[in-house]
Amino acid sequence: MDSTQLLGQLFPQGHQVTVTDDFISGTAEIDGQAISVIGTSGHTPIGVEIALAQARAVLVTVRDFPQRPILLLVDTQGQRLRHRDEMLGINSYMAHLGKCLELARQSGHKIIALVYDQALSGGFITSGMMADACYALPEATIRVMGLPAMARITKVAEDRLTELAQDNPVFAPGPQNYERMGGVQAIWNGDLAACLRTALTQADARDQRSELGQQRGGRRMAQQVIDAILLQAQEG
Repeated sequence: MDSTQLLGQLFPQGHQVTVTDDFISGTAEIDGQAISVIGTSGHTPIGVEIALAQARAVLVTVRDFPQRPILLLVDTQGQRLRHRDEMLGINSYMAHLGKCLELARQSGHKIIALVYDQALSGGFITSGMMADACYALPEATIRVMGLPAMARITKVAEDRLTELAQDNPVFAPGPQNYERMGGVQAIWNGDLAACLRTALTQADARDQRSELGQQRGGRRMAQQVIDAILLQAQEG
Protein backbone atom coordinates (compact mmCIF):
# COMPACT_ATOMS: atom_id res chain seq x y z
CA MET A 1 0.00 0.00 0.00
CA ASP A 2 1.41 3.40 -0.94
CA SER A 3 1.17 6.47 1.29
CA THR A 4 -1.72 8.05 -0.66
CA GLN A 5 -3.88 4.95 -0.31
CA LEU A 6 -2.94 4.64 3.33
CA LEU A 7 -3.86 8.22 4.19
CA GLY A 8 -7.20 7.78 2.46
CA GLN A 9 -8.01 4.72 4.57
CA LEU A 10 -6.76 6.20 7.84
CA PHE A 11 -8.66 9.45 7.34
CA PRO A 12 -11.70 8.77 5.13
CA GLN A 13 -13.19 12.18 6.04
CA GLY A 14 -10.16 13.93 4.57
CA HIS A 15 -6.85 15.28 5.81
CA GLN A 16 -4.27 18.01 5.32
CA VAL A 17 -1.25 15.75 4.92
CA THR A 18 1.22 16.16 2.08
CA VAL A 19 4.02 13.98 0.71
CA THR A 20 7.01 15.94 -0.57
CA ASP A 21 10.22 14.19 -1.60
CA ASP A 22 9.10 11.13 0.38
CA PHE A 23 8.58 13.19 3.55
CA ILE A 24 5.06 12.95 5.00
CA SER A 25 3.76 15.80 7.14
CA GLY A 26 0.52 17.52 8.02
CA THR A 27 -2.57 17.22 10.16
CA ALA A 28 -5.77 15.20 10.21
CA GLU A 29 -8.66 14.64 12.60
CA ILE A 30 -9.91 11.62 14.50
CA ASP A 31 -13.34 12.11 16.10
CA GLY A 32 -12.81 15.86 16.03
CA GLN A 33 -9.36 15.68 17.60
CA ALA A 34 -6.44 17.02 15.58
CA ILE A 35 -3.46 14.71 15.08
CA SER A 36 -0.01 15.44 13.64
CA VAL A 37 1.08 13.03 10.92
CA ILE A 38 4.82 12.62 10.26
CA GLY A 39 6.65 9.96 8.31
CA THR A 40 8.29 8.71 5.15
CA SER A 41 7.28 6.99 1.93
CA GLY A 42 8.78 5.32 -1.11
CA HIS A 43 11.17 3.12 0.90
CA THR A 44 13.23 6.27 1.35
CA PRO A 45 16.55 5.95 3.19
CA ILE A 46 16.92 8.19 6.22
CA GLY A 47 19.61 10.75 5.50
CA VAL A 48 20.47 13.88 7.43
CA GLU A 49 17.84 16.00 5.64
CA ILE A 50 14.83 13.79 6.23
CA ALA A 51 15.90 13.02 9.81
CA LEU A 52 16.01 16.76 10.51
CA ALA A 53 12.69 17.32 8.73
CA GLN A 54 10.97 14.71 10.91
CA ALA A 55 12.59 16.09 14.07
CA ARG A 56 11.51 19.62 13.12
CA ALA A 57 7.91 18.49 12.60
CA VAL A 58 7.90 16.83 16.03
CA LEU A 59 9.30 19.94 17.72
CA VAL A 60 6.77 22.20 15.97
CA THR A 61 3.98 19.99 17.29
CA VAL A 62 5.40 20.14 20.83
CA ARG A 63 5.81 23.92 20.64
CA ASP A 64 2.57 24.92 18.91
CA PHE A 65 0.10 22.14 19.70
CA PRO A 66 0.51 20.93 23.30
CA GLN A 67 -0.41 17.28 23.86
CA ARG A 68 -1.63 16.79 20.29
CA PRO A 69 -1.22 13.08 19.34
CA ILE A 70 1.46 12.18 16.81
CA LEU A 71 1.15 9.45 14.19
CA LEU A 72 4.41 8.18 12.66
CA LEU A 73 4.04 6.49 9.28
CA VAL A 74 7.01 4.23 8.59
CA ASP A 75 8.31 3.18 5.20
CA THR A 76 12.11 3.22 5.01
CA GLN A 77 14.98 1.05 3.86
CA GLY A 78 17.04 2.27 6.83
CA GLN A 79 19.73 4.88 7.21
CA ARG A 80 21.21 6.27 3.99
CA LEU A 81 24.55 4.58 3.28
CA ARG A 82 26.50 7.45 1.79
CA HIS A 83 29.93 8.78 2.66
CA ARG A 84 28.50 12.30 2.97
CA ASP A 85 25.91 11.26 5.56
CA GLU A 86 28.45 9.28 7.53
CA MET A 87 30.88 12.20 7.57
CA LEU A 88 28.11 14.54 8.73
CA GLY A 89 27.31 12.13 11.55
CA ILE A 90 24.03 10.51 10.48
CA ASN A 91 23.96 8.66 13.80
CA SER A 92 23.68 11.98 15.63
CA TYR A 93 20.86 13.18 13.38
CA MET A 94 18.92 9.98 13.96
CA ALA A 95 19.59 10.18 17.70
CA HIS A 96 18.27 13.76 17.59
CA LEU A 97 15.03 12.49 16.06
CA GLY A 98 14.71 9.89 18.80
CA LYS A 99 15.32 12.54 21.48
CA CYS A 100 12.67 14.81 19.96
CA LEU A 101 10.13 11.98 20.11
CA GLU A 102 11.04 11.32 23.74
CA LEU A 103 10.61 15.03 24.48
CA ALA A 104 7.16 14.86 22.91
CA ARG A 105 6.26 11.85 25.06
CA GLN A 106 7.45 13.58 28.23
CA SER A 107 5.42 16.62 27.20
CA GLY A 108 2.21 14.59 27.13
CA HIS A 109 1.90 13.70 23.43
CA LYS A 110 0.58 10.25 22.58
CA ILE A 111 2.81 8.73 19.89
CA ILE A 112 1.56 5.94 17.62
CA ALA A 113 3.61 4.40 14.80
CA LEU A 114 2.39 2.37 11.85
CA VAL A 115 4.70 0.35 9.60
CA TYR A 116 2.76 0.25 6.34
CA ASP A 117 5.49 -0.94 3.98
CA GLN A 118 9.19 -1.34 4.84
CA ALA A 119 10.86 -0.84 8.21
CA LEU A 120 14.54 -1.62 8.17
CA SER A 121 17.49 -0.99 10.44
CA GLY A 122 18.16 2.36 12.11
CA GLY A 123 15.43 4.13 10.16
CA PHE A 124 12.91 2.03 12.07
CA ILE A 125 14.66 2.10 15.44
CA THR A 126 14.62 5.89 15.71
CA SER A 127 11.04 6.30 14.49
CA GLY A 128 8.63 3.40 14.89
CA MET A 129 10.42 1.87 17.85
CA MET A 130 10.34 5.22 19.67
CA ALA A 131 6.54 5.35 19.70
CA ASP A 132 4.36 4.51 22.67
CA ALA A 133 3.10 1.64 20.53
CA CYS A 134 4.10 0.47 17.08
CA TYR A 135 1.63 -1.27 14.79
CA ALA A 136 2.00 -2.83 11.35
CA LEU A 137 0.01 -3.86 8.32
CA PRO A 138 0.04 -7.59 7.50
CA GLU A 139 2.03 -7.14 4.29
CA ALA A 140 4.69 -4.92 5.86
CA THR A 141 8.37 -5.88 5.84
CA ILE A 142 10.19 -5.45 9.15
CA ARG A 143 13.74 -6.46 9.92
CA VAL A 144 16.85 -5.04 11.48
CA MET A 145 19.17 -7.18 9.40
CA GLY A 146 18.58 -9.72 6.64
CA LEU A 147 19.71 -13.28 7.26
CA PRO A 148 22.50 -13.15 4.62
CA ALA A 149 23.97 -10.04 6.24
CA MET A 150 23.48 -11.55 9.69
CA ALA A 151 25.38 -14.65 8.57
CA ARG A 152 28.31 -12.53 7.40
CA ILE A 153 28.44 -10.57 10.64
CA THR A 154 27.93 -13.44 13.10
CA LYS A 155 29.87 -16.06 11.08
CA VAL A 156 26.93 -18.41 11.58
CA ALA A 157 25.90 -20.29 8.45
CA GLU A 158 22.86 -18.82 6.72
CA ASP A 159 21.21 -22.26 6.61
CA ARG A 160 21.55 -22.46 10.39
CA LEU A 161 20.07 -18.99 10.85
CA THR A 162 17.19 -19.92 8.54
CA GLU A 163 16.59 -23.00 10.69
CA LEU A 164 16.66 -20.94 13.88
CA ALA A 165 14.24 -18.43 12.37
CA GLN A 166 11.58 -21.12 12.11
CA ASP A 167 11.14 -21.20 15.88
CA ASN A 168 12.85 -18.07 17.18
CA PRO A 169 11.36 -14.71 16.12
CA VAL A 170 14.59 -12.89 17.03
CA PHE A 171 16.15 -14.26 13.85
CA ALA A 172 13.12 -13.90 11.61
CA PRO A 173 11.79 -10.89 9.70
CA GLY A 174 8.14 -9.95 9.32
CA PRO A 175 5.47 -8.18 11.41
CA GLN A 176 4.19 -11.41 12.96
CA ASN A 177 7.58 -12.16 14.49
CA TYR A 178 7.95 -8.62 15.80
CA GLU A 179 4.49 -8.92 17.28
CA ARG A 180 5.61 -12.07 19.12
CA MET A 181 8.62 -10.18 20.48
CA GLY A 182 6.46 -7.27 21.63
CA GLY A 183 8.10 -4.78 19.27
CA VAL A 184 4.83 -4.55 17.35
CA GLN A 185 1.76 -4.07 19.52
CA ALA A 186 -0.64 -5.57 16.99
CA ILE A 187 -1.20 -6.06 13.28
CA TRP A 188 -3.97 -3.96 11.78
CA ASN A 189 -6.58 -5.53 9.52
CA GLY A 190 -9.81 -4.18 8.11
CA ASP A 191 -10.93 -0.67 9.04
CA LEU A 192 -7.67 1.24 9.51
CA ALA A 193 -9.44 4.37 10.79
CA ALA A 194 -11.06 2.29 13.54
CA CYS A 195 -7.71 0.66 14.34
CA LEU A 196 -6.09 4.08 14.71
CA ARG A 197 -8.93 5.32 16.90
CA THR A 198 -8.51 2.32 19.21
CA ALA A 199 -4.73 2.70 19.31
CA LEU A 200 -4.98 6.33 20.38
CA THR A 201 -7.43 5.39 23.11
CA GLN A 202 -5.14 2.66 24.43
CA ALA A 203 -1.84 4.55 24.08
CA ASP A 204 0.37 4.14 27.14
CA ALA A 205 3.70 5.91 27.57
CA ARG A 206 4.98 3.02 29.69
CA ASP A 207 7.27 0.68 27.73
CA GLN A 208 5.46 -2.68 27.68
CA ARG A 209 7.48 -4.40 24.97
CA SER A 210 9.45 -6.76 27.21
CA GLU A 211 6.28 -7.76 29.06
CA LEU A 212 4.46 -8.43 25.81
CA GLY A 213 7.41 -10.39 24.46
CA GLN A 214 7.36 -12.60 27.52
CA GLN A 215 3.59 -13.11 27.39
CA ARG A 216 3.69 -13.98 23.70
CA GLY A 217 6.70 -16.26 23.98
CA GLY A 218 8.88 -14.26 21.63
CA ARG A 219 11.34 -12.88 24.22
CA ARG A 220 11.52 -15.14 27.22
CA MET A 221 14.33 -13.55 29.22
CA ALA A 222 14.19 -9.77 28.66
CA GLN A 223 11.56 -9.02 31.30
CA GLN A 224 13.18 -11.40 33.79
CA VAL A 225 16.50 -9.58 33.40
CA ILE A 226 14.78 -6.20 33.83
CA ASP A 227 12.98 -7.38 36.96
CA ALA A 228 16.21 -8.77 38.43
CA ILE A 229 18.08 -5.51 37.82
CA LEU A 230 15.29 -3.43 39.34
CA LEU A 231 15.13 -5.70 42.37
CA GLN A 232 18.90 -5.51 42.87
CA ALA A 233 18.77 -1.72 42.57
CA GLN A 234 16.06 -1.52 45.22
CA GLU A 235 17.97 -3.80 47.57
CA GLY A 236 21.20 -1.92 47.03
